[in-house]
Amino acid sequence: MGRYVRDVVLNKPDDFVGFIMNDYLQKNQFAMSDWKGEPAYRAGDAMLEGYKFLKWSYQNGVLHLEAWLKSAGGKEMDLDGFVATVQKKPYKDSLEELFRVLQQDVPQGQGTQPIPVRTVDNSSAAIWGFICGLISIVFAFFIPLLGLILSAVGASRARMGSGSSRSGMAKAGKVMSIIGAVASIAIWILNIIVAFSM
Repeated sequence: MGRYVRDVVLNKPDDFVGFIMNDYLQKNQFAMSDWKGEPAYRAGDAMLEGYKFLKWSYQNGVLHLEAWLKSAGGKEMDLDGFVATVQKKPYKDSLEELFRVLQQDVPQGQGTQPIPVRTVDNSSAAIWGFICGLISIVFAFFIPLLGLILSAVGASRARMGSGSSRSGMAKAGKVMSIIGAVASIAIWILNIIVAFSM
């Protein structure tokens, strides 16, 4: 238990690091929040994917980043291990992609023209959200528990991919995940009613 803590030497301009970090936070739907009296960015929800937290600072060319998940008991979970791997691995992978983007060469500006830089694009999360959402509908009718799990994974990935270049696919994945969850619960309840009525 604890936090994922990483210090990365970047030696990049403050405005570049601030731009990339703010882009990452916006695309992943992080908002300023509070963790036990400590200001931190938070994303996610209590029902499907749990809450993800992040803190960062940049001083003297070094990025300091802390990330964690909120456990069911309200404690901090780091991003390693097997418990809650559905939430841990994608979050850690997105942070690794963020570090790669931050380490790119900073292009030199030409007057007042905008400087093109590569940003984090969660298009793979949008694709996985779509696939899991679609499959969750199918499994809802045959194995409702698996349909419910897939719908939770699909909704989580779709939310992560909503700010990507495939936002339409992420939106469709979220809708299908909701349909898969509702269908799974309905079929599950129907199976219980039929089992007790016999």
